[in-house]
Amino acid sequence: MREMRRRGTAAACVAAVVVALGGCSSDGDGGEVRAKSTPSADSSPPVEATPDAETEDPYPDTPAGNIDRKADTEGWTYDSGLYVGASAFVEDICESLPDSAVDGSSRPQWLVESGNLADDGQKILEFGIPKMCPKWTKTLKQAMSGNYERWISSGEFEVKAHPKPYDPNGDSDVQEIGPGTYQAKGEFSDCYWERTSQSGNIIENKFVTQARVLTVTLRVGELFKNECGTFKPVH
Repeated sequence: MREMRRRGTAAACVAAVVVALGGCSSDGDGGEVRAKSTPSADSSPPVEATPDAETEDPYPDTPAGNIDRKADTEGWTYDSGLYVGASAFVEDICESLPDSAVDGSSRPQWLVESGNLADDGQKILEFGIPKMCPKWTKTLKQAMSGNYERWISSGEFEVKAHPKPYDPNGDSDVQEIGPGTYQAKGEFSDCYWERTSQSGNIIENKFVTQARVLTVTLRVGELFKNECGTFKPVH
């Protein structure tokens, strides 16, 4: 009897240890006591939420960014098929102006007659040129005022006291030019120019076989046809 008590006591101790470690359960009929399994703790580190990447400012604090912001805010339009933004249009003009007064027109004349001031072009350039290439601000103001030096390239001209800028998209190929003395310099050969009245009478003409300097004086009401280089006003 003592031996049985020792064994019973030992069994009870084992059961107590099992219960202490994992708990136990019974089948409800006094049957075998079963240890409960304890879920293992997840040892993976917690996943930290990744903050959203900062949205890039479409209008950086640069001359180009300021021009694009202004143009988009005001709704100014430009050739979006040619330029990715209003600032690209301004940049193109800034790069073109140094070479624009080479062949047939002065720089203000080129700005006007090339159509760059049409529609919202003038507003964009008026805002953008002082920011991207301020040295051309005076040239732009001259173009906008209409008071600028006009050169005579090849073509037909009508001399008027207040000439209008040439419109390349207009119905007439005859350009308007102011009165005064004009001069062309270069190497001229086999070319022709003439001054005529409104009725078509020739006032003065010249077939040039070879020359370095050509000079002509034009008066209001005359017509001038030029096939000899570029004539510039004589000051």
